Amino acid sequence: MIESSFAKASAADADPGRRDFIRDIVREDLAAGRHTAIRTRFPPEPNGYLHIGHAKAICLDFGIAQEFGGACNLRFDDTNPAREDPEYVEAIKDDVRWLGFAWAQLRHASDYFEVFYRSARKLIEDGHAYVCDLSAEQVREFRGTLTEPGRASPYRDRGVAENLDLFGRMRAGEFPDGSRTLRAKIDMASGNINLRDPALYRIKHVEHQNTGNDWPIYPMYDYAHSLSDAIEGITHSLCTLEFEDHRPLYDWCVDKVDLPNHPQLWDFLPARGLPTAPAKPRQIEFSRLNINYTVMSKRKLVAMVEEGLVDGWDDPRMPTLQGLRRRGLTPSSLRLFAQRVGISKQNSLIDYSVLEGCVREDLDAHAPRRLAALDPLKLVIDNLDADHVESIAFPNHPKDESFGTRTVPFSRELWIEREDFMREPVKGFHRLVPGGEVRLRGVGIVRCHDVVMEGDSVAAVHCTLDATTRHGMPGADRKVKGTIHWVCAKHAIAAEVRLYDRLFDVADPDAEDDGNTYRDRINQDSRRSVQGWVEPAAANADPETHFQFERIGYFVADRRDHTPFHPVFNRTATLRDTWAKAGK
Repeated sequence: MIESSFAKASAADADPGRRDFIRDIVREDLAAGRHTAIRTRFPPEPNGYLHIGHAKAICLDFGIAQEFGGACNLRFDDTNPAREDPEYVEAIKDDVRWLGFAWAQLRHASDYFEVFYRSARKLIEDGHAYVCDLSAEQVREFRGTLTEPGRASPYRDRGVAENLDLFGRMRAGEFPDGSRTLRAKIDMASGNINLRDPALYRIKHVEHQNTGNDWPIYPMYDYAHSLSDAIEGITHSLCTLEFEDHRPLYDWCVDKVDLPNHPQLWDFLPARGLPTAPAKPRQIEFSRLNINYTVMSKRKLVAMVEEGLVDGWDDPRMPTLQGLRRRGLTPSSLRLFAQRVGISKQNSLIDYSVLEGCVREDLDAHAPRRLAALDPLKLVIDNLDADHVESIAFPNHPKDESFGTRTVPFSRELWIEREDFMREPVKGFHRLVPGGEVRLRGVGIVRCHDVVMEGDSVAAVHCTLDATTRHGMPGADRKVKGTIHWVCAKHAIAAEVRLYDRLFDVADPDAEDDGNTYRDRINQDSRRSVQGWVEPAAANADPETHFQFERIGYFVADRRDHTPFHPVFNRTATLRDTWAKAGK
């Protein structure tokens, strides 16, 4: 599958002057003639949904290729079929496209199973691999510790012929799961435990989504990943810091197999439409993305979904890309976030407010405005006729005339936000009060002259409109301290509005210092649903349309549940950082 690369990513994302240590390495490699073209890859395992940490890797892998005129592959590391599912494959492809990127080639590690097998036989023939009969528990026991060397397997010195025979029989499916492994013969005394004769193949009689039951043996990640990079001609293999200790094994596999000088290992690839330019890739590690008020452990995310602590993988509170998308985060805001966070070798914790700031910055510039009342209070303008209706022109964006205008219905009865009226005002309150004046956005100045109570609650406020303060009239510029928004009660559409917030109420939900777990730290106010009123132009929007509800926050029409007949909006972000104000 070939797609034109980077079809949607904006020109601003491809800043040729962007600097970090990885981009500096790429520049040096090009200047020294080590490469004439750059090729990267994004290689997720399809065993779950991508989260915001993967967004950083996607932006880096595709961004590097884009900035240097190269190409980036999407390759699924599908070497553990027991944990993988086509559902995840489709979700990952959808996420990459949504972020604004398109891959040069769509590949799977399973495309190269025959190459891996032939290469393993070569390692055996060259004396670099052997079949081991130790159980997994025995292998751990023989491996040693960080301070003690490992012990050699009693099967380490098997002859080449015996190893080839046993490996062939493993391939034929003669042995049960876990009974044997193919191990690299490196150094059991190495200070790097990854080099203490690591497994290259294990026996698993599991059906594979792409190859069916063709293979009863599957390659291990380090082996398959390094050779996949070499087969595809990847120049720079970018991964997170936890793989730094694996780099010597990565290089060992590439060097010992030596694909470029052994075409018989991969000469069948052209007939299958697969790449035929093996090379020696360079692995480079960078710090992974860590954000407070969040957990990104796949195990914990799975547990929250399975235990019903969240409403599925696309719950708008989840850090998954599917969840963030449903929450209303935009691809450009996530690319901006990745750029702000930057690339380094130092692990650091990013404050959640940085992400929210990127979202606000993007939506402030690009989200059209609409009127809504989420905690409605009836306002009646007594000096207008009961059947009075008119249309008022409103700009769709106060800072960008290119958004145009829309007409908003206006009548005698309106909905306003309950917090915009205070029966007994506190000092500094500049909105509507008994006997006080306020400007209705786009209309004019009203004065409150009566308050209708229902028990202890305010049911409605009655006002008079100063007609001389309407647009084009002599008093239009008269100053009052407060301006509030409104929605026409006669034409407003009832909407379900889901008020999402941070999923956890503490910065470090993984902390274990108080006997609680992340389950106990879920923010009970992270999801509230209210019925509000929105202007017709908001209700009629398509799913995934973003708005700023004026003076309230940024919202998106839910991609699954929203219809014009039952509008559903998710809060993406408040207008300001309410957590900082609360001292959290």
